[in-house]
Amino acid sequence: MILKKIENGEIPNIKKINNSIATKNLCPGVRVYGEREIRGFRVWNPKRSKLSAAIFKGLKEFPFKRDSKVLYLGAASGTTSSHISDIVDSGIVYCVEFSPRVFSKLLEVCKKRKNMVPILEDARFPERYEPFIDVVDVIYQDIAQPDQVDIAKRNADYFLRKGGYLFLALKARSIDVSKSPKKVLKNEIKKLKREFNLLEKISLEPYHKDHFMIVAHYV
Repeated sequence: MILKKIENGEIPNIKKINNSIATKNLCPGVRVYGEREIRGFRVWNPKRSKLSAAIFKGLKEFPFKRDSKVLYLGAASGTTSSHISDIVDSGIVYCVEFSPRVFSKLLEVCKKRKNMVPILEDARFPERYEPFIDVVDVIYQDIAQPDQVDIAKRNADYFLRKGGYLFLALKARSIDVSKSPKKVLKNEIKKLKREFNLLEKISLEPYHKDHFMIVAHYV
């Protein structure tokens, strides 16, 4: 498990402090969402970040390296993307966000972090921002839309290298409130299987109700 590797100091720029995990602050002294900073490390709250929650829930795959290129779809105000920025300190995080109001907050975060690129766009239309993005190693998606999987596949076809990773934070209630979250998860995984090999599926309860983290390889 990744948590065990973090405890053993095997992953750069992230460590366990007491009962929390924390990332090495790329901008020492600067906080993004009111998080605590302990000896230069920002505490990564699993109730505020689905990736942190996945780590606490037993995540096994963690392809984020110091030089990774990451496309983050649904970056919002920069909570999780800033922690990824800490980890990939010599890489890059392309941050796509659709809401102008939220984007203004993301923009302030990106101004202080040279490896975060803010892109105000709709993730349904990757052709609009194709000129600004290189091929990436990881796509991380956190979008509350019924067509979450289709958006992920479309962006993977444009930007994700073969053998790259998809991290899809699936919001079951945003897809179909009439079905159980587990049934929704099963249906959405079926949609992915033509282009991806499923590696993990993790419930994010109790940190995030009716949410799952899907991790897959692009083939």
